[in-house]
Amino acid sequence: MKTVIYALIGGFINGMGFISKKTAAKLALKLFTTPMKGFIKKEQLAFLDTAFKEEFNYKHHSIITYRWPGKGKTVLLIHGWESNSARWKNLVLRLKNQNYNIIALDAPAHGNSSGKQFTAVLYAEYINVVAARFNPNIIIAHSVGAMSATFALEKYSYPNMAKLILLGSPSEFKDILVRYTQTLYLNKRVSKALEKLIQTKFNKKIDEFSTAKTSHQLRIDGLLFHDKLDTVIPYQDAVTINTHFKNSKLISTEGLGHSLDHKEVYEHIEEFIEI
Repeated sequence: MKTVIYALIGGFINGMGFISKKTAAKLALKLFTTPMKGFIKKEQLAFLDTAFKEEFNYKHHSIITYRWPGKGKTVLLIHGWESNSARWKNLVLRLKNQNYNIIALDAPAHGNSSGKQFTAVLYAEYINVVAARFNPNIIIAHSVGAMSATFALEKYSYPNMAKLILLGSPSEFKDILVRYTQTLYLNKRVSKALEKLIQTKFNKKIDEFSTAKTSHQLRIDGLLFHDKLDTVIPYQDAVTINTHFKNSKLISTEGLGHSLDHKEVYEHIEEFIEI
């Protein structure tokens, strides 16, 4: 059923492309950057209510953060696409028991943060605002949040940062874009117009949006997790990142899925950050 819906949407955009490829590209980009999920569910509220909630601002954007105070190292948690800070519940409960100072933030157009559109570049600015305020020692990021974390770390400096943990991270944005255009069956005319629109909007070539390339510049310790059977982000992405990230270690799992929300993963994280 989803395949049929995607084909219909893509067919409409392709048809529009014959009238105006720029208009078709704008529509494709809007659809690409608009999350359909990621809103806070009723069952997640009780957990988030245990945190001290604060609001920060980036330009006209409202950034919502959640803090579980502790006397230990400061850990910043960064969720991924169509998710929110509640996804960290199991990890937060473990880290609270060890008295870590924990902060999580909701991404643009996710959770309680403002906006309707999401980009990894904008998310990196959100991360910077929060990181500049709390000076984390450790960042733990999932999926596209991991890509945004490396963008922030490449652009900005945080004196206390020592360790970065990436879970299920994509490596190359161009590959994400290819999968998107293929899912919607977008033709070459529209796909090329979409790529040009993105390059113009961010004044950067598509292949420059790369977790692998940005992680190559990092001089901190890294720990990567990726499931070999991940159906969202290919396992090869983790291998590529690990090759470029000089001080990183890759831990491969099998059967934990893209979320990697599992005690096996969290045990490794605890061991890594306590050193």
